[in-house]
Amino acid sequence: MDITHRKIIYLKAGLFVVAGAMASALIVMESPLLRTAALLAIAIWCFARAYYFAFYVIEHYVDATFKYAGMLALVRHMIARKPQENDKGRG
Repeated sequence: MDITHRKIIYLKAGLFVVAGAMASALIVMESPLLRTAALLAIAIWCFARAYYFAFYVIEHYVDATFKYAGMLALVRHMIARKPQENDKGRG
């Protein structure tokens, strides 16, 4: 089922933020060290950048013909796709 109602989409985004904040707080409470908080922040930032790369950079700069439905669809597409002429020599 596709969610198309704007308020529900914003609610879903808000719930992701709340769940992430709660999980982060519980991790830091479990190990209340500056190192733990810093590593958690770095991990969150890196995963967010990887997600942005997978869904924005690839679609806009690498393969505009494929619209990704999720990370699994991206992995399947990357495995199945044949190297193209402009991919040669990149690595």
